[in-house]
Formats: sequence, C-alpha cells, structure tokens
Amino acid sequence: MTPPSAVRPVVTFDLFSALTDTRRGASATFTGIASERGWPVSGEHLYDVWDRLNKQAQARALPGTTFRELSRSALAAAYAELGLTADPAADLDRLWRAAPDWPLWPDAEAGVRAVAEQAEVGILSNVDDELVVTTRAYPLVDPRRLLTSQRLGAYKPSPEIYRRARDAAPGLVHVAASARDVRGALEAGIPTIRLIRDGHRLDPDGPAPDVEVTDARDLPDAVARIGHSRS
Repeated sequence: MTPPSAVRPVVTFDLFSALTDTRRGASATFTGIASERGWPVSGEHLYDVWDRLNKQAQARALPGTTFRELSRSALAAAYAELGLTADPAADLDRLWRAAPDWPLWPDAEAGVRAVAEQAEVGILSNVDDELVVTTRAYPLVDPRRLLTSQRLGAYKPSPEIYRRARDAAPGLVHVAASARDVRGALEAGIPTIRLIRDGHRLDPDGPAPDVEVTDARDLPDAVARIGHSRS
C-alpha cells in the first residue's frame, strides 16, 4: 500500500485495446447488421475495414472534430469501399448503444483494481466522453483521470495528445497495447508498459518499451519497476 503522505502516481490505460476487446464486441453488432441485410461480408471484416479507416481519420483529424464525427465518416468510407449501401449515422448509433456490452479482456478488471492499490488509475484514449462513460472499463477508473481526445483536444497518434496528457498528470505512466499507442507514448517521453494483446504488435520502426507484460494482473510489479528506474 502507498503511505498516506506519498504522492500516488497516475497510471492510464488505453480503452479500446488494453482494456476492451473492442474487435469482438463491435464485430458482434456488425455481424447482426450484415446478417439482417444479407450482406456478403462478415462482421469481423466489416469491423476491420472500419477500424482501419477510423484510425486513418484520427491521424489527420482537425482540432474540434469529435470522435463520433470521425467514426461516422470512417463508417461511410467503409461502406463505400465494400460496395454497401446504408445509413452510417444510424448504424453508428446502433454500434454505440451496444458499447456497454463490449467485453473487457479477461484479466482487465483484476489488473486495473490491483494497480489502483498503488496508483490513481485513468484512461488515455481517442474517445468522446459520452461514449467512455458507457463502457465496462469506466467504473474501474478515477473519473478525474479521464484523459480523452475530447478533453485534450487532440488524437493519437499526434504527439500533442501525449504532451497534454503528461501536462495534465505529471509523472504519468501509460499502459498501451496497440502499435501506434506504444510508439506515440514512448516518443513523447512517457514511461510506457506494453500490455501484450492478441492482434497487436509493436511498430518495427518505433521504439521498444522497457517493460512488457502478458497479463494485466502483473501490472503492479511493472509499475513498481518503472518507479524504481525513475528514482
């Protein structure tokens, strides 16, 4: 336990890769949409195309653009790429309504609760506040430590979101899984723990984290190792 007089570090998690199995959750909704309409495409493939285009949109997003706007434009582009006709705004609303059902990775809840014994825990993610509060991860973190793209006014992988996160929470440690998040946080000088998740690999052209774990329940020791390396 952290002594009462000690300053507790802040540990943030990426919402949609480190904590939430987003591909599995969102693909279920896309599977339902595709099945109802007789589309010759799987929910997983539809998710993968949308996710790719969504990340591209985030990389070039202008200040003030909401995550909902980016996601809607990416879904419209995904439908166009796949030759599908639908209302992307209505389908995105359906996807967002299902977000409370998106599963956490099996080790996520125990891992976050264990880290919370020694640090303040939060979220650093490309997301609007209205969406993050509906997720299963939200009750696990300190709402004062929500570092969303909406609040910070920038999107990953821009260095600006990481700089603003570091300014908002000095001494920040970030837990990341996706390649762009690991690289972005490290290049911004934020101590970063890579939480290895299926479907995510390191950017071969980017820096490698000093600390990696395969199970979120091992994160308290990883956070302590980073703390010792700072002292």
